[in-house]
Amino acid sequence: MTTYPPHRHDFSRSAPVRLWEDGFAPDPHRYYQALRAQGPIGWAELAPGVPAYVVTDRRAALDLMHDVETFSHDPRAWEETVPVDAPVLGMMRWRPNALFSDGAAHQRYRTTLIDVFGLVEPHDLRGRVHRAVRLLAGRIGPRGEADLVADFSRPLLALVLNDLFGLPDSQSDRLNAGLGKMMEGGPQAVEGEAQFAQYVLDLIAAKAERPGDDLPSRLLDHPAGLTREEVTWQVFLTLGAGYEPTSNLLSNTLSRILGNPLYYSTLTNGARPVMDAVVEVLHHETPLANYGVHYAREPMAFHGVWLREAVPIVVSYGALGHFAEQHDTGGRHPNDASHLSWGAGAHACPVKQHTLLLVTEAIERLTQWLPDLDPVLPRERLSWRPGPFHRSLTALPVRFSPRSPATASDPSGVRT
Repeated sequence: MTTYPPHRHDFSRSAPVRLWEDGFAPDPHRYYQALRAQGPIGWAELAPGVPAYVVTDRRAALDLMHDVETFSHDPRAWEETVPVDAPVLGMMRWRPNALFSDGAAHQRYRTTLIDVFGLVEPHDLRGRVHRAVRLLAGRIGPRGEADLVADFSRPLLALVLNDLFGLPDSQSDRLNAGLGKMMEGGPQAVEGEAQFAQYVLDLIAAKAERPGDDLPSRLLDHPAGLTREEVTWQVFLTLGAGYEPTSNLLSNTLSRILGNPLYYSTLTNGARPVMDAVVEVLHHETPLANYGVHYAREPMAFHGVWLREAVPIVVSYGALGHFAEQHDTGGRHPNDASHLSWGAGAHACPVKQHTLLLVTEAIERLTQWLPDLDPVLPRERLSWRPGPFHRSLTALPVRFSPRSPATASDPSGVRT
């Protein structure tokens, strides 16, 4: 039996904060308060019977993310301890990709992703976003009402990513369905993981047979010589990370802008740029609220807590933002990077600039097309999707003056 140092907190007999409960999505801050009451690291459940340490302190989070010698991203020892049908496995199981690797393997995978995404020029990405906005605004414009989650944010990301990954627009619904179920970590998570995995397998098979000017083809042809299986799991990672968190960042930012009349009224004249709202969301309503999973390589004391092996250590970006907001003295510049939503250290997000460009361009373009968007519900009455990992709106209903594609003018001045 392990003997714990008397000055170190061992959570093994403590009641965990249950992040899978129905109450978490509508009021996560109450759960973050309960975690923070335990200290810089709290004890939680990500699913029934699946415990995890949750880091709610900025200093502890940075120490965790920068210490590659003490902590690993490889979850295979943990996987042996959970049921094969655990609903969070889709988000946490090991795959040979940049997220779940350490050392040389991680550097090899990460380098390939940086290289292929580096070939996506800003003007090219901007053009793809503009095309998607035109298409979606043309669909919803004549109706005079829309759900900016189901009718804009999620389909826009599917359109842009399918374009980058070399798939037709008709495949967008498959991407949305599988990833949505997997991210929520609920009863349909296993089904969602299988659907998304098949989507990626079909994509790689098509690109191996007929390469094109797209990201999977570039990965297959990269000098690092990734195997077809390795390419499959890099695409699984980048499509998943690109779709769900980015669509949620887009809808959360739109909600924040539309819910603040002063904000929205200055948007079109440039007095308060969209980027300010994006950064506010990353600080205080970050779309990937609890993730950045690490594992202690051996039992150890860390920030006053005794960590066991094979137990996930999750970074709560949502809690970090909540407590930073509580203690903000007003001296922080709105565009600083004091939030940790992009991660830190060796595993920090490698496509931050692509994500920011996509989200800001989409919002600027949409609000030019439909300049009088009016939210149907006040922000406090909006509902949120369940799940321990994300902060994701179920819907964002709006009204606006109907606009026919036949008579509308593209904001760039081109008739459509």
